[in-house]
Amino acid sequence: MVCFHGYGEAATTFSFLSKYAGIQYSFYAIDLPFHGKTIWNEGLNFSGDDLLQIVQNILATHRSESQTPKPKPYLMGFSLGGRMVLSLYESFPEGFEKLILLAPDGLKVNFWYWLSTQTWAGNRFFHFTMKHPGWFFGLLQGMNKLKLVNASIFKFVKHYIGDKQVRQLLYQRWTTLRKIKPGISNIKRYIKQHHTEVRLVYGIHDRIILSSVGEKFRSGIEDHCDINIIHSGHQVLHEKHAGEILESL
Repeated sequence: MVCFHGYGEAATTFSFLSKYAGIQYSFYAIDLPFHGKTIWNEGLNFSGDDLLQIVQNILATHRSESQTPKPKPYLMGFSLGGRMVLSLYESFPEGFEKLILLAPDGLKVNFWYWLSTQTWAGNRFFHFTMKHPGWFFGLLQGMNKLKLVNASIFKFVKHYIGDKQVRQLLYQRWTTLRKIKPGISNIKRYIKQHHTEVRLVYGIHDRIILSSVGEKFRSGIEDHCDINIIHSGHQVLHEKHAGEILESL
């Protein structure tokens, strides 16, 4: 099982799974650029090819250490990590047996993320705002008072612009991962072609990533894709939800 964490988190968020399924699975969790213990010296660039090469090297090492043939690995991703899983699968669909996507990013293009990372002008404005966030914070507060954004979104965004270091990391992380752009139509075609199992897990109280996006993705691949909606907010990857996660395996 190759695992990818959510934004601002680290590989250690998957550690509890080994307590419940460590006999059946070997878990490899990877710290993304500007996350956890990864020291990233390649500038603000990280591509799908980079991601695939890293994972293939890990799997090659795993297989060389084993005396018995290994089945194709599973991929698991939470939130931002879901986008990594989708990109990996699109690059090498015949190489993975199953996808477990926990409240995944990547199934829908977020307009503000696209504007901030995929356009030159948007990225320059994003950089300026991370250096001088006052105008944006004032706008957000006004929208919150007018109930134009829900409380969860307001709290989420406020956290990421309220601290200088956190803002710097936001810019570095978003910009560095901008080339990880899974093509959903390709992925759905590969799922049918390779009979890949897909499990989607969403929190019923999640206001960050909605299960309706997963329902749309499932359309046309119903024979291969199941959705489980659990009593959780966005933080689906938590030990208290271990039972529901293990069901997806």
